[in-house]
Amino acid sequence: MATSQKLAEYFLTCTVCTEVFDNPCTLVCNHTFCRKCVISYTKTNPEAISARSVLCPFCSKTTKVSDPDRPVEEWADDVKPIFVIQGLLDSFGLGSKDTTNCRYCKEEGETTLATSWCSVCDDALCERCLRMHNRHPSSRHHDVVAMSPEVKISRRRQGVMCKDHTDEVIKFLCKDCKKAVCQTCCIIYH
Repeated sequence: MATSQKLAEYFLTCTVCTEVFDNPCTLVCNHTFCRKCVISYTKTNPEAISARSVLCPFCSKTTKVSDPDRPVEEWADDVKPIFVIQGLLDSFGLGSKDTTNCRYCKEEGETTLATSWCSVCDDALCERCLRMHNRHPSSRHHDVVAMSPEVKISRRRQGVMCKDHTDEVIKFLCKDCKKAVCQTCCIIYH
């Protein structure tokens, strides 16, 4: 549902790279970041290296590491995510959905290639299930995008990606053109 999209957007997104957490770690201050972002920030901050601890990119509070003699790249390995964040990621984050096959057919034990993506339901649909989806009163007005060469589902980000701006997630629907667009397309073309 749209709830999983909001969860990922507001609670499962790293404030450094603005992506859904990739291998998250929660620091002593309870701020959570991607492990690679914490390492990158720590490596470029002389204060963290001299303190021999991980520095929070948000509030600058230090998190002590068990063995500061190890390389900086290994420091974040000591820091684990809060179990709530990890549970939400497992349920709604990266890799929690199959974007290649139709979700409804999969529930019936079938493997049918998905041809569309409903951004409200946050699900992949085949042609048959899309017809049913469009007939149902509660879902007939959902924004559905065809998964064609114009768009693709990225397993890393769990979003519909723009064909022209491959690093941009499609977030908008141009009602005049009836086309799904990313923020950059929206600003430039729509």
